[in-house]
Parts: sequence; structure tokens; C-alpha cells
Amino acid sequence: MAAHHEGEIRPFTISIPEEDLKDMYERLRKTRYPQDFANDDWRYGYNTAYHKQLVDYWINEYDWRDVERRMNELPHFKTDLMGVPLHFIHAKGKGPNPMPLLIHHGWPWTFWDLRKVIGPLTDPASYGGDPADSFDVVLISLPGYGFSSPLTEPGWNWWRTADLENTLMKKVLGYEKYATAGGDWGALVAQQHGHKYEKDVFGVYTHFPAQMSHYLAEHPDAPPGVKFDPVLGLPAAEEYDDSTEKGWFERGKLFVQNESGYGEIQLTKPQTLAALVADSPAGQLAWITEKRYFWGLEERGVGTEPFERVWPKEDLVTTAAVYFLTNTGGTSSRYYWECRGNPWRPSHDGLPVVGAPTAVSIYPGEIYKPPRTWTEKYFNLQQYRVHDEGGHFAPLEVPDTYVDDVRTFFRAFR
Repeated sequence: MAAHHEGEIRPFTISIPEEDLKDMYERLRKTRYPQDFANDDWRYGYNTAYHKQLVDYWINEYDWRDVERRMNELPHFKTDLMGVPLHFIHAKGKGPNPMPLLIHHGWPWTFWDLRKVIGPLTDPASYGGDPADSFDVVLISLPGYGFSSPLTEPGWNWWRTADLENTLMKKVLGYEKYATAGGDWGALVAQQHGHKYEKDVFGVYTHFPAQMSHYLAEHPDAPPGVKFDPVLGLPAAEEYDDSTEKGWFERGKLFVQNESGYGEIQLTKPQTLAALVADSPAGQLAWITEKRYFWGLEERGVGTEPFERVWPKEDLVTTAAVYFLTNTGGTSSRYYWECRGNPWRPSHDGLPVVGAPTAVSIYPGEIYKPPRTWTEKYFNLQQYRVHDEGGHFAPLEVPDTYVDDVRTFFRAFR
């Protein structure tokens, strides 16, 4: 096999070997389910009755080859960069002057969760938009996630990913300047571009405006004049406007207290978790589906019927399948450990922390929504929108809203 040179771009086709699929289905058919009782409301965690439905669907109805075929309609590429076998989408825009746009997924996402926005962003005319708003879209699989594998080096976290992407955009793909957008981990990556690489970006669109030191004990990026809750490490309750931000502080508090246990496991012992999810596709499905059920529960409503209106079974299974088939449940979890184990430090002490022009969107189903008092001091805020639908996975949940946010904001920089 020929050696690949650093930064050499190669077309890539997703093609899971048949023997890997056979092994996956054999494991699914041998799934041993836990005893579960008094858990109809999921109070103890993932509901086993629903788990059985999903595993049965995976075995008897789900078609990986059909999903794989649709995935391959996107332009996939791979390169070896900074020690990472990097998978990325590079979809060229159809318009008079496409702007390069770097978009992101997070955990437990894959690149596939952004599929609905790629067409409208690259070819707006085909979706009722103005061709002058077209973008060249670049979307990587984060290091150690999905097809950006196998990851064999430690140290990869969100801020180092920004270094990797800056190299990809400028030195490999040849863009002089680019726009960037993201949520979840991708929000922190995008914000790091606007912090460290301010001169290289037109601007930042973040729909999860989190403080970049939020997983750390110390907060060197806390803007002056904003009060913080000493227990939660978040802006204090009195920072929130009672009329326009009612319930926002409580939402963040609820997440920290009741829904962040997965993060503590991945921040501290990700390799123990890896032993479980690498061996069991059903276990991988359970680990990530429980997060998607609870993130947005309040706005969506209780029960699996409203859940599947947002998350069809195919999407839930596809995410688990990508993680399992690429054996990246463990390395994606290490992304958390490396966040705390290799802590972020500011590249400068200037304010705002994110100096590039920034657009912030707040979706009602988001797991944490900071007050505007903090947001205006942390970012060079140029656009601010509070939406009435959508949540943590906005590009998949409300793609039209996401696309309109991005188009509107970056139009000023063309």
C-alpha cells in the first residue's frame, strides 16, 4: 500500500466490509437486556422496553447499505494531518462567489447530523434562496470520531481541533479566510477559531455559546462584571432577565445536577466505557440514545412518540452504527478527558474573549442558555436571536432556521 503524504487529499467512499456488518448483527441478536422496573418515566435512565424496540428495528428493518449509499452522495475526502487520519466533507458552493464555511458536529453526533443544511448552504437557489448566499462547506469528523480514525495519539480535544482545522482550511484547502459555525463541541471549536485565529475568520456562528473554560476548575476567560454561581461555575441567577430569560438559569442548573453524569465518566474514565461500547452495538445505542431523549425533553414532551418526531429510529440507529462500526465510542469519549487533562488556556487576555464578529442563537430546547449580560461581554456580538423551536441538535431539528441564521449573518462579510 502506498504511503500517504501529510496533507495529501484523497477521495473517500464509505464502504463497511460485509464481515463487519455480519458481526454487528450477530452481536445485536445476542443482546442480553437488563432487568428494568418502575422506569416507565426513565427516572433511572434509559428505558429497556424502548431499547428492545430499537434493537428489533435495527435487526429487522434498518438498512445500513441504503444509509451508506445516501452518505456517499456527499463529497467525502480523507487526509493525514497532524497525526490524525482526517475524514471531511468538502462540498463546493453553486453561486457567483461562494464563501468558505467550516461547520461542526459534536458528541454524540456524527457528520450525518448536519446533512440537511449542506444542500441549502451550498446551493441556495435550489432551495428558494439567493445564489449570492452560497458557501463552500467543509465539515470534518472530529478526531477520533467516526471515519476520522483510528486515532492513536493522545492530546486531541476541541481547542487542538481548531489548530488542525485552521491548517486544513488555509494550508491544505488554500482558503485565505473562512467563516465557521457550530454547536456542542463544535461551538467551542468555532469559538476558538474566533479567539485564537481571529484574523483568519470572517466570523463565528455559535448555537451553544458556552464559556471555553467551562469544564475546568478555573475560569481565566470569565468576563469582568458578571457574577458567577460558586457551585455551578455558571453565570449567577441574578444575571438573567426575569422577563426575557425566565427559567434559563434553572435549565442550566438542572443539566449540571441531573444530566451531566455521562460527562464526568468521559472526563475521568473514558477507557472503561470504551470496553463496554466497543463490544456491544446495543450498548453503544443505549449510551447515546439516552442523551438525546433527555436533551430537549421539556420542550418536546414526555414519551417516545414525540421523541421520534424529532429523532426517527433510523437516525438513532445510524449514529450508533457509525460509532460501533468505526470502533470510535472510546476515542470520541477521550475527547472529554483530553479537555480536562490538557486544559485550554487563552491565547490572549483581550476582551471580548471571542474577538471575531459573532452571531449567537438561543434555541428553546438547548441544555444550557447563558444570559445576554455574559454573552455581550464574552463575544464580539453582531447578531443575537432567540428562537421559539429547536434544541441542542439544531441543524437536524430545525435546519431552515439554522440556515437562515448563517446566511443572514455572513451576508455582511461578502
